[in-house]
Amino acid sequence: MTVQRLLPLLPDPAELRARCRGIALLDSILDPHAPLYACRHAFVRDWREGVDLATMDNGSGDQYAIVFDPAGVFLYGFDHESDASPWRDEDREHWPGLLDGLPASLAHYAQTPEFRFEGFFDATVCAWRESGDAEWRCGPVEFGAEETDGAEGLFGLLVGGGPEAYAGFAEDCFERPVDRGAVAAVLAGDPLTRRTVEVLSAGADFGAVAARARAMGFGEPAGSRK
Repeated sequence: MTVQRLLPLLPDPAELRARCRGIALLDSILDPHAPLYACRHAFVRDWREGVDLATMDNGSGDQYAIVFDPAGVFLYGFDHESDASPWRDEDREHWPGLLDGLPASLAHYAQTPEFRFEGFFDATVCAWRESGDAEWRCGPVEFGAEETDGAEGLFGLLVGGGPEAYAGFAEDCFERPVDRGAVAAVLAGDPLTRRTVEVLSAGADFGAVAARARAMGFGEPAGSRK
C-alpha cells in the first residue's frame, strides 16, 4: 500500500484525531513508567496555539507526525527502508511529486524544525486535507509494482482501526496479553475508569493516567475525584 491507496482509507479529521488520541493514551497506560513523550505513540494538545499533534516513533528509524491545524490536517511519515527514502542517494532528494500541490496554508509544516533532520524534511509519505475539503490529497507520486513508500507499515494501525488491531499490535510491542474490552472502551472515548486502567496495566497509578488523559483532551475520567 502506497499513499494513493492510503488516502481513501483515512477517516475524516475528527475521527482521525480521536483514533490518534486513543492509541496514544493506550500506549501510556500499557507503559506507565515511560515519560509522556517517550511513548511509541503520543498526542500533544495545543502543540501550537490551537494546533494538536499526533506522533509515532518506533525507535528503529521510522516515524510519522499528523498536525491538526484549523487550516486543515498535514500528515507525513518516514520509512527508512522504503524505496522513497531521501537517503537513497547522497544528495537526499524527496521522491518526485511528494510535496507538489501542498497548499500554502499547510506548506510551512514541511519547514518545521521538529520535522527536519540535519536541516532536511525526511519524508517518504505526505498527505493533507484542507478545512472544508471533502477528500484527502497527496502529490502526483508514482511507484512501480515492487516499490513502496512505507505507508502501510506507518499508518496501517490507524486505518485498520478497531480494538483487535490495536491489541494485536500492543501484545507484540509490550509482550503481554491486552484486554480487548478495555482497549475498545478507550478507543471509543468512554470515560476512563479505574477498572479499565487496572485491567490494562495492573498497579498503574490511576491519578497519573487520568492526568495524562486530561492533558490529551479527554473528558474528566470517571472516579478521578475520589
